[in-house]
Amino acid sequence: MDGALSRDAAWQLLTEWTQGEGLRKHALAVEAAVRGYARLFGEDEEAWGVVALLHDLDYERFPSAADHPFRGCEELQRRGYPAWVTRAILSHADYSGVARESRLEKTLFACDEMAGFVTAAALVRPSKSILDLEPASVLKRMKDKAFARAVSRDDLRRGAEELGLPLDRHAGNVIASMRERADLLGLRGTR
Repeated sequence: MDGALSRDAAWQLLTEWTQGEGLRKHALAVEAAVRGYARLFGEDEEAWGVVALLHDLDYERFPSAADHPFRGCEELQRRGYPAWVTRAILSHADYSGVARESRLEKTLFACDEMAGFVTAAALVRPSKSILDLEPASVLKRMKDKAFARAVSRDDLRRGAEELGLPLDRHAGNVIASMRERADLLGLRGTR
């Protein structure tokens, strides 16, 4: 892969490997959140967004910890993606053995679980919208162990800690970034 990372090429690859609308929307939500942090940190939004878009590339085909995210990273390497892209993707899975070191790696991990949790919190609101979702509501939902039980509360907290942010601020940053893409994410709701 020569030159800059292409968002269009990444989207094409994602849609080739991922048929389910839910997983595609998750990738778009994580992309929105990571791009928001790239902007905040003065980093390359396009490059960071591509990494986020592709972080679960192989999950639909290979959901086991033995395969995900390893198979997707093998495909990205085969296609010539740089090592820092696959390293960031590997590091979002604790069991991969790749420690999170760079700001991108920490951001991807922090945004992965939070974007999923924020989506769930928005969809249970009467409005079904992210536009009226506030960080306090997300934090309140975190206390309900039955709500979005597949999302690790420890990972939510650890993600914010790795970014050096209070949890409410991290939730607010993710919400703000996802609001910018509410239509694309199906989170504009009934308002």
